[in-house]
Amino acid sequence: MTRTPALLFILAGAAACTDRVPAGTAPDVVTETIGDTTVVRTLAGSVWGAEATLVPETTIGRLDGPEEYIFGRIGSIAVDDDWTVYVFDDQAYHVQVYDSAGTYVETLGGRGEGPGKFMYPEAIALLPDGRLVVRDPGNMRVQVFGPGRGELDEWGYNSGNYGSTEPLYTDGLGRTFVLARDMSRTDFVIQLIVLGPDGTPVDTIPQPSSRYEQATLTAEYTSEGGTGWSSAIVPFSPRLMWTVHPSGHFLTGISSDYRIHLPHDNGVLRIERAYDPVAVSEGERDHQRGRITRSMRNTQPNWSWNGPPIPDHKPFFKALLAGRNGRIWAMLSTEGQAIENENHDPDNPRSAPVFWREALRYDVFEPDGSYLGVVVPPEDFGNQPLPVFDGDHVWAVTTDEFGVERVVRYRIVVGDPE
Repeated sequence: MTRTPALLFILAGAAACTDRVPAGTAPDVVTETIGDTTVVRTLAGSVWGAEATLVPETTIGRLDGPEEYIFGRIGSIAVDDDWTVYVFDDQAYHVQVYDSAGTYVETLGGRGEGPGKFMYPEAIALLPDGRLVVRDPGNMRVQVFGPGRGELDEWGYNSGNYGSTEPLYTDGLGRTFVLARDMSRTDFVIQLIVLGPDGTPVDTIPQPSSRYEQATLTAEYTSEGGTGWSSAIVPFSPRLMWTVHPSGHFLTGISSDYRIHLPHDNGVLRIERAYDPVAVSEGERDHQRGRITRSMRNTQPNWSWNGPPIPDHKPFFKALLAGRNGRIWAMLSTEGQAIENENHDPDNPRSAPVFWREALRYDVFEPDGSYLGVVVPPEDFGNQPLPVFDGDHVWAVTTDEFGVERVVRYRIVVGDPE
């Protein structure tokens, strides 16, 4: 086991950002090898030495004006090596393309069954050679655009009529990971069909799973028509998080502990960080308990809490995300803030007087486990659809007070951005 300070280094392509990196002290890191697992544990500090913020650089989208800059509902975004931005509008059933300056280039797709059209598109992603892939279970295919303008291809797969809000995953080897129902089984099991760079199926693998069982609640009802039930997850209970890393491996972690696992060709990297979990406030607990109770009593009128209690602390992280350059982003649980419900109806038992919201914060790690630090996005930063992370830049969807969606490119700035 070794205990060494991590090196403070200048991030490639981020001269404007690194001018403001404070000197600080190097983080306290322990590295340990256990069999084929390398554990990188950050005990204190970070490479950046201070919190980072996101400074907007370009914005795509308007309230009015040319229709090519107006979005209905953005369902997915993708960005290539040249910072060309692809925006999938799941109301219009098309993908709009913009250059790095935010200027409109072209529109791809549209409703239909023919080549280059979509029946029920869900998500987009990019392959290393610049081809855009679109998951379309309605046409039971992945629609492929490029790499040249006007070039099309179609990769058929059996979706089992399975629709999903999950992202479409690709990796640095040119493979595409498509969520679909396992048609060989009678129960509803979801799998990932792995397509090679030419669209040929090369593997079928189950979604990542673990022996950890998330805490649940159940309600039952009986009527003349038979019996039924409903279930709910205990609020703030940990669960397995996963995504596909650009290396082609699954990035996973059970959020009861601050441990993130990334396999590689010679073993497994385990990333750990000394970090105190966030407490669940009494107000949040009461709000969530009331919400669940009202929901379950729609199924079973006399329902009472029949499962584990709401935990005292929140999970360490709420999502694991991978950047295009392999960086690892952990979306952290944060303290809840009560927001007054302006539309609260005291005569409606289903209407809550307040909502609870958590501010967004991300821990950022290099692919070798080095802890860079925390990024605090602005209030209008959206985490759905998933942002695109690429080095020291981030693309995300924002929504203003009028409900207008825009795609914003941000630059990561460490310390005071002024």
